Amino acid sequence: MALENHPMWRLPRHHLDTEDAHDHVHWVELFYDLIHVVIIFLLGNYLSDHLSFSGFLVFAGLFIAVWFAWADSSVFNSLYVSTDIKHRMIMCSQIVTAMVMAASIPHVHDKGWMFFAIAFAINRLIIAYLYHRTNRLGVEESKLATHVSRNFLVLSVLFAASAFLSAPYSYLLFGLGIFSIQMLYMMPKVGVLENQRFLPRLGHMSERFALLLLIVSGEGFFKLVITLSEKGIYKASPSVIVNFIFGGIAIFVLCWIYFDFVGNGKPKDNKKWTLVSWWLAHLVLMMSAVMIGVALAGEVKVGFLEPYPLKYGAIGCTGLAIYLLSLLWIQFNIEKRVAHRFATVKIRVFGVVLALVTLPILPHVPAIIGNLLWGTALISQIALPVTKAYFTLSEEEQAKTS
Repeated sequence: MALENHPMWRLPRHHLDTEDAHDHVHWVELFYDLIHVVIIFLLGNYLSDHLSFSGFLVFAGLFIAVWFAWADSSVFNSLYVSTDIKHRMIMCSQIVTAMVMAASIPHVHDKGWMFFAIAFAINRLIIAYLYHRTNRLGVEESKLATHVSRNFLVLSVLFAASAFLSAPYSYLLFGLGIFSIQMLYMMPKVGVLENQRFLPRLGHMSERFALLLLIVSGEGFFKLVITLSEKGIYKASPSVIVNFIFGGIAIFVLCWIYFDFVGNGKPKDNKKWTLVSWWLAHLVLMMSAVMIGVALAGEVKVGFLEPYPLKYGAIGCTGLAIYLLSLLWIQFNIEKRVAHRFATVKIRVFGVVLALVTLPILPHVPAIIGNLLWGTALISQIALPVTKAYFTLSEEEQAKTS
């Protein structure tokens, strides 16, 4: 077999230029996702330790930055089928930058910021090089690779500069860079999305989104298990154990409603704003999933009769409302599936309203009542559609056979 036909020596190829491109995620991409397990866990810890409005803003900013670092790499790997040795080594270096970002998060307020910003800048520089490499190898004959490579090169300098400024100027410059990344994608006429070659493998990206959602949701399990293990499961009262189990079930249901109604769903068309909505809705969805995971750690801090910790309840109720709205947002932008007949706007709105109504009630009722209200908001999102689907489809089947 010629070397160029072997995956370890085959040059990167745009998926539109090859007939054997598939949507499955390569193991190198999965390994890159693996480091984000640690990052999401540390981001959740940060939010747990800074349950205030300012703490949430820092958490949200860090999450958005890390999510884009993951997403931009995923987009490149979706555009260009890259499996050769050099690409694997480049991805290895990108994983190292993600490791440094993760280790910087607990101290990002002070000396950790410089490490986070520099690692993020190098991560962007690596993306610039990946696109430059496709251009240099003659893989991409259009201006796509040149355009994107130049954008990320300039932005990497911007992010690096933010590492050496004092707050708040460092954060403002960094935030400007994050905003600029999206504008360089979306701007009319000059944005990268205007290039017809900028069309990732949508099935591949939907699979990446689904895998990351599992990672993000898994952070909630980490929080629950570690919080109880540190407390000592042998010290926990029966009510705390029940709350602990409820938290695990809630995380499972979060994944259930995602995969039944939008998981692995491709955008309904290739229009720019459909793709942008699909993209941004997943960002918001995953950030809200982390919020819920952090909030559920409060389950092992109280029994049935004490009020649920308000700060945990605030991010849990708000997070659930945002999660359900994001699901609806994604649902509007993907191909229709049978489940959409039963996951109606009214059901989603019911869950959102009940989650928000629960928030002001939490300080005044026992935790068991708060859990009942919040749990109803969540579990209704699968129980109502499934029940409705069962009776509707059964009636339709009877009508066909009669």
